[in-house]
Amino acid sequence: MARAALFDVDGTLVDTNHLHVVTWWEAFRQAGHDVTMRDIHRAVGLGSDDLIGHLLGQDRDQDQDETLNAAHTALYGTYFDRLPALDGARRLLRELAGRGWRIVLATSAGGPELKALRRAIDADDVIAGVASADDVSDGKPAPDPVERALELAEATSSDAVFVGDTVWDMKAASAAGVRAVALLAGGIPRADLEEAGAVAVYRDPAELLSQLDTSIFAQMEREG
Repeated sequence: MARAALFDVDGTLVDTNHLHVVTWWEAFRQAGHDVTMRDIHRAVGLGSDDLIGHLLGQDRDQDQDETLNAAHTALYGTYFDRLPALDGARRLLRELAGRGWRIVLATSAGGPELKALRRAIDADDVIAGVASADDVSDGKPAPDPVERALELAEATSSDAVFVGDTVWDMKAASAAGVRAVALLAGGIPRADLEEAGAVAVYRDPAELLSQLDTSIFAQMEREG
């Protein structure tokens, strides 16, 4: 079985979380909902329908979900041609691939959004697969995206590490039995990430790359 390095994308490899906050805030505002940016930030990482339900409640008028989704997609889509990769993201993926790790992305994004994110990362040559929102019935914090990523990597949970930036990422990885590493690049506090299951926390991809030889990745390499 292969060793698998599974990565969330938004806020982990690409600096997009705050773009999502602003565009969701505007989508909610246009629909007449007063939702704070702080609450939206904490919900980023959930799939669109789950994010709306988390913020507006299950007793909301769900007929409005499609309009909210469409507004967010249109607003966020204006940034597709200039999404910024986080410092070290591309180099981290290539270094891990060079060390024999199979790289698979596990993201709530799909369609044109996923294409824009992959373009920003610019590392398709080392990405073995993508578990997207289009591939699973339940998104994070359910384990489905991580389990799908494991299938694509042809790896077991004990041979994998998941890297993400949100509480939802940590919970999804833990539910799938995969060791989770957290990055602070998405803006979620260290304590929250550790409480949700992170075994290690780094500032961003560049810091993880600089400490790779003392990380869980190197530990698993030594264990064979």
